[in-house]
Amino acid sequence: MKVKFVDTNIFIRFITKDDEKKAKKVFELFKLVEQGKIKLIVIEAVLAEVVYTLSSKKLYALSMEKVRQVLIPIIEMKGLKMENKNVFLLALDYMIDKKVDFEDALIVAYMVKSKIKRVYSYDRDFDKFKQIKRVEPR
Repeated sequence: MKVKFVDTNIFIRFITKDDEKKAKKVFELFKLVEQGKIKLIVIEAVLAEVVYTLSSKKLYALSMEKVRQVLIPIIEMKGLKMENKNVFLLALDYMIDKKVDFEDALIVAYMVKSKIKRVYSYDRDFDKFKQIKRVEPR
């Protein structure tokens, strides 16, 4: 079975259905992926772009809760392969639970996975996480 990469716009068409014809084709593709007949690889940057695009006030303006809700079943598809899938899913939880940008949530998820306790940052959103400590350069 051949493995193929998948790009951001595939997820966007499927989730938003802003182009019904393409959305139906992606639905059929994802059915094959879920059945294990096709394997797709997605990289973290693609899904991060999906989160950003869907939640952008200038584009689709979906709530972070809605973004998480629509992404989890897609990410968990049987034939969708992604390195550190569990870290990405944890970041989606952090994004909602702590009300932080996805990128910050992803940093914390990687820190937890790597057992790293400190992050250099001026961003006070990191202070919302008890398991890490934000430090500023001196």
